[in-house]
Amino acid sequence: MSFETDSQIEGVLIKNKPLILNPDTQRFLEQRGFGEWEKNKFILKPFESLYLLHTGKLTIFKGKKKIDFDSLLQICKQQDEHILTKFLVYRDLRARGYVVKDGFGFGSDFRVYDKGDLGEKGAKFLVFSLNEGKQEKIGKLQKKIQ
Repeated sequence: MSFETDSQIEGVLIKNKPLILNPDTQRFLEQRGFGEWEKNKFILKPFESLYLLHTGKLTIFKGKKKIDFDSLLQICKQQDEHILTKFLVYRDLRARGYVVKDGFGFGSDFRVYDKGDLGEKGAKFLVFSLNEGKQEKIGKLQKKIQ
């Protein structure tokens, strides 16, 4: 399986979380920096699911119903009102060839690695997503990075 072929990744939405059930697909995605294991289940983060759906690589089902991008976006917005901004930043970083994982600590949204560095080196960047036009107090940003 490769992203260059027309192979379709299939996922299921369970409790509004996108799960990948096929072990080969799980390994394929994990090797490329997608998803994470949670209680023996391979789960895609919302921004990863939106990205893969947007690029036509993922088909997601809720029961027998196929979920489209807009429907998944609405589901994700219920959990994270800033998901669209995160998706756009994530998509841009992936398009530039980076491997992108969700942020931890510092209030960052993403950890960004050069291709091949995930698991080998620390993150090259920590990314904080901001909505265009939204004012952010410098003190609040400063607290995030202290």
